[in-house]
Amino acid sequence: MNIYSRRKFLGTMGFGSIAYTTSGAFAELVQTPPQTEGPFYPNKLPLDTDNDLIIINDKLKPSVGQITHLSGKVLDIKGNPVRNALVEIWQVDNNAAYIHTRDPRNKNHDGNFQGFGRFLTGSKGEYYFRTIKPVSYPGRAPHIHVAVKLKGKKRLVTQCYIKGHEQNMRDGLIRRIKDPKQRASVMVDFQAIKGSKINELQGKFDIVLGFTPEDQH
Repeated sequence: MNIYSRRKFLGTMGFGSIAYTTSGAFAELVQTPPQTEGPFYPNKLPLDTDNDLIIINDKLKPSVGQITHLSGKVLDIKGNPVRNALVEIWQVDNNAAYIHTRDPRNKNHDGNFQGFGRFLTGSKGEYYFRTIKPVSYPGRAPHIHVAVKLKGKKRLVTQCYIKGHEQNMRDGLIRRIKDPKQRASVMVDFQAIKGSKINELQGKFDIVLGFTPEDQH
């Protein structure tokens, strides 16, 4: 499968057989809380920045880790989809190493893990990434960094976490989110994909921006 076909396949797969919806969606929208970017946003972007973090360019060997499909929608505060929003994610590999060159664990970085990816939302505000299940980092609960860039708007930076993970309540950044509903909004329920022979997971993380449709003009 060539690179173009692989990207096209991944972009459609995330909203077909793997995508799912939650009951009561949009019944009560909660603005996604901003969180720190952290010190390890890539200081040197990888050559491949697509939405498949498992395979770099045309390499055949995938990264180590439990394959996870992360999808969702970018919405405004009234629940309208936000198109042409650039969603970025970055995270540690299975060795808890970022691709940032000044990460002290960078020397142990999995060379087959992209570590960073981008996706431009479509007309329904949807995004999709194939990555690995986040692992613990010293002093932090497992998490994925997420940024949303939209022309003319302030960049939103946040993080999402594994729902129910034992380290969540000891994580200082999670505890800074005082609103229980906002705290719940960044918890992702990673579920096993039925029928997957390699124990893949799927998670849904909707991102709600703090503006109304009128503000977009």
